[in-house]
Amino acid sequence: MRTIAIVNQKGGSGKTTTAVNLAATLEEAQKKVLLIDLDPQASASQWYGFKEKGHNLFKILTDEMGIEEAIEKTSLPGLFIIPSSPVLAGVEKALASELASESILKHKLAKIDDKLWDYVLIDCPPTLGILSLNALTMAQEVLIPVEAHVMALQGLVQLLKTIKMVKERLNPTLDIAGILACRVDNRTKHSQEVLGQLRSRFEGKVYTSVIRENIRLAEAPLHLKPITAYDGSCNGAHDYRSLAQELIGQKNSFAKV
Repeated sequence: MRTIAIVNQKGGSGKTTTAVNLAATLEEAQKKVLLIDLDPQASASQWYGFKEKGHNLFKILTDEMGIEEAIEKTSLPGLFIIPSSPVLAGVEKALASELASESILKHKLAKIDDKLWDYVLIDCPPTLGILSLNALTMAQEVLIPVEAHVMALQGLVQLLKTIKMVKERLNPTLDIAGILACRVDNRTKHSQEVLGQLRSRFEGKVYTSVIRENIRLAEAPLHLKPITAYDGSCNGAHDYRSLAQELIGQKNSFAKV
């Protein structure tokens, strides 16, 4: 079982789009996937049609419920989800006095049979608080979606420093699965230059797959479907299938922090 936190503290990076559609394309590739929505905005949950069942994640973090009780089936046979809700925004206050609160999810997940899932994907909030720390402490790997824009590179440097600190202090086995360029517009010189800078500055950590700017990806959540179900022939579907195959092909050869 590979546990991957999908994280970027900058909004608009393609984080939730990647969590939702990578989960779907891995499932399409006959992998069993558990998607954990740790973002109080609950966008990934709503994308899969879950609006009223997100309170359980708060109960898991406050030790009122086991993680297996919160798992819900999606419309895809091999994909399950632990949905979120805005209630989760109160977890920082609820856990303020808890010892080792950043390790709660790690201990909860450890009680699940790791043969149930091939992949556990965690959609993190766009902040580096207790929820993201739980994800980074629990995960084996980090996948970082980055918008193909020059300003996004500055935030990436800071995020990599944070990941390195978590690795040193909380999770020594944490590695980077890869950096994913999103919202790439090959028609513009700017996108091409940013992609070139990414691959030059972070050599060996950037996926070959890129997610191109695609209107169908933007439309898919309105129809409560991942891109494979909404329009499986569009560029967005092809790009996430490519990413899924690249991720599967990594096996245990991860990029080091």
